[in-house]
Amino acid sequence: MEKQLKDLLPIMGLEQDCILSKKGDITLVFSVRLPEIFTISNEGYESLHQAFIKAIRVLPKYTIFHKQDWFTKGAYLGDFQKESSGFLDRTSERYFNERPYLEHHCYIMLTKKPEDQKPASSLFSSLIRKTIVPAQTLSEQAVQDFKDCAGQFKRLLEDCGFLQLQQLKATDISSNPHSVGLLERYLNLETNPSNKIIHDISLREQIYIGKNQLQCFTLSDATGLPAFCGSRINYDKYCTDKTKFSIGFAAPLGLLLPCNHLYNQFIFIDDGAKTIKKLESKKLRLQSLAAYSRENAIARDATNDFLNEAISEQRLPVKAHFNIIAWADNLDEQQELKNKVSSGMAQLDAVCKEETVGAPQIYWAGLPGNESDFPMNDCFDSFVPQACCFLNFETNYRDSTSPVGMRLGDRLTGKPVHVDISDEPINKGIITNRNKFILGPSGSGKSFFTNHMLRTYYEQGTHIVLVDVGHSYKGLCDLVDGYYFTYEEKNPIRFNPFYIGGSLQPDTEKKESIKTLLLALWKKDDEPFTRSEYVAVSNALQGYYEWMENENRKIGKENRPIKNTETGFVCFNSFYEYVKNDFALQLEKEGVQEKDFDLSNFLYVLRPYYKGGEFDYLLNATENFDLLEERFIVFELDNIKDHPILFPVVTIIIMEVFISKMRKLKGIRKIILIEEAWKAIAREGMAEYIKYLFKTVRKFFGEAIVVTQEVEDIISSPVVKQAIINNSDCKILLDQSKYQNKFDQIQELLGLTEKEKALVLSVNKANDPGKKYKEVFISLGGTHSKVYRTEVSKEEYYAYSTEESEKLKVHHYAERYGSIGKGIQAIVQEEKNKEDAKK
Repeated sequence: MEKQLKDLLPIMGLEQDCILSKKGDITLVFSVRLPEIFTISNEGYESLHQAFIKAIRVLPKYTIFHKQDWFTKGAYLGDFQKESSGFLDRTSERYFNERPYLEHHCYIMLTKKPEDQKPASSLFSSLIRKTIVPAQTLSEQAVQDFKDCAGQFKRLLEDCGFLQLQQLKATDISSNPHSVGLLERYLNLETNPSNKIIHDISLREQIYIGKNQLQCFTLSDATGLPAFCGSRINYDKYCTDKTKFSIGFAAPLGLLLPCNHLYNQFIFIDDGAKTIKKLESKKLRLQSLAAYSRENAIARDATNDFLNEAISEQRLPVKAHFNIIAWADNLDEQQELKNKVSSGMAQLDAVCKEETVGAPQIYWAGLPGNESDFPMNDCFDSFVPQACCFLNFETNYRDSTSPVGMRLGDRLTGKPVHVDISDEPINKGIITNRNKFILGPSGSGKSFFTNHMLRTYYEQGTHIVLVDVGHSYKGLCDLVDGYYFTYEEKNPIRFNPFYIGGSLQPDTEKKESIKTLLLALWKKDDEPFTRSEYVAVSNALQGYYEWMENENRKIGKENRPIKNTETGFVCFNSFYEYVKNDFALQLEKEGVQEKDFDLSNFLYVLRPYYKGGEFDYLLNATENFDLLEERFIVFELDNIKDHPILFPVVTIIIMEVFISKMRKLKGIRKIILIEEAWKAIAREGMAEYIKYLFKTVRKFFGEAIVVTQEVEDIISSPVVKQAIINNSDCKILLDQSKYQNKFDQIQELLGLTEKEKALVLSVNKANDPGKKYKEVFISLGGTHSKVYRTEVSKEEYYAYSTEESEKLKVHHYAERYGSIGKGIQAIVQEEKNKEDAKK
């Protein structure tokens, strides 16, 4: 016979954001923000565990603690409406569109029962009683007292630093014209608040809600519980010989259980003294029957041990029950549910019990506000510490609310996660600078990750200067139409450090950088210059720009930026001619002695950079010299990293370019990334510059990033130890499995915690074989650490790839189709056509 839900619903109404039941119960509902999975240390789990113990102990007698975790299948929906700055964004949205994952919502319900209410059982559930009459009317003072206790409960949980609780308003609990409330969502198993669809509920042989068939599995019998429980267990997939990877004790029943399910956790707090008294009576009965049955003797001893622990350690005896309500709407998955749930419980060393006859009453008691209707014969006696071990502590990775950042993948499913490792951590006080240190051996995906990170930052308006060895960023540079400086015999690298853009005269910093360059060209690394030589070079530079300005004035270009004159373009050539002619006459007129400034030696040493000299191309560029406004610049130093003349000159120019951006571009993010070239730069006397850069760049909205692949490099280099690591609050490590036997050195050097060590060594340990990706570990300030997937679309893959054959293929297709973007699209389309043909 069909019944109307309104006739059976045990909820009387909502008052002051509380659920009032027809039995006189009052229930407060909190939404809970849990810590993210795989991010909590052993100490963190214990802290969480103790927080719940303390919080539950402040609740008054006849209170029910009900924690309900919703895990429902969802799919990532790509945002195809946003204005994308490039085709890679669109391909990424298409690639991740409909990526399945488990959505998680967590609620805590605190129910205060009337003290004279009789306990419910399977035989006396409100679901099968004809009438429901309130046992007593709650006074206003009683309600306020309960709210005060709930406030203390909330404060104790939040004080541990891992949880955030927010009391639900009446509009969130009950449905309204715009959204579905918690009560209706439970009755219809609806996770989308905007879906207002009402389903039939069938409680005959099986529980059906609409097309979904429900199955109920319980931990309700002490004989089926694990012999030992705690706040955490080892997650074998991520463990190594050197480290043990921890997850919450109940995690196998949470996010690690891949199906639609509710995990209900009940703890019933009754009168402790009465409970002890009942157990004493039970012990006496068992004592009298112990001689007739070994089972009675064992039960007597267990009851006695329970009473001894309760009294000696002042434990609070409670009743507990834990159940999983899983569902599916197709037959194949329904048959798999039992296997999945029993496997999850087996990881806890617990026995899975499938409820059949009592399943409707258990489901009905899970309705928020109806906790007091739970059948108490399906509970077991326990203490609060043991009961709290079975609480779920973890949730999914969360998106950053910051507008800047990059897309990475959730470790469990690869669902896209927006991650900000620059601004949000600064604003929250997690880090004090945006500098980053990236460590990853060859083949670990290091260059792939940095390509992905830099492309994202570039599309958010960042100015990027890259110092590379190995052509890892050629594809990305071509894609964003940046400047790519490299040395080739037919097209050697060239600059114009004398160019000053729209200015009439160079500023102080420009002068200093040019003076540093000239002195570096003139003197050896171990050859100091005198004060008089420094003054002479300064005067020569000052006189040169005044001379150029006069030349402009002569040809009618007064008050215009210095560019061309009849003498020539602003460059080293015209500077050399000025020094050789006009400045030489000035020195002679002033009577400057050769011992103070040897002009002949100066001109002789710098002659190779003047026209006709061996390196006349280097400082006389006539294009690509306005680098201040160029947003993506790559300096590829592979062919000159060992050149005794070119390399020092190029590095000085690079530093001048970035410092100019750093100081002149106000309110714009600047990034300098130094790949393996940092080792050569340090050798060439640039260590002090790197130290200065890492300590100062944060003041100018900048980030300095160093990338290296060898462990020995970071251990042996004092530059890395003293400057880079100490001033890089963000540390990014890729697969370190090659170094796990000597990882202690890296851990000590980088200041990693034991939890971070376990995270690093778990990278790529259990990757999904059906997906192509690499994992990356990111530590912020040593306090916030996670492992993410670096998973991208095929188009992004070809844009970032450092494989020689793939780079050549992209280059050939770019020439054929007119641009690198069109070339990549053609490659991907060809591969798709081949795959379709095979099918």
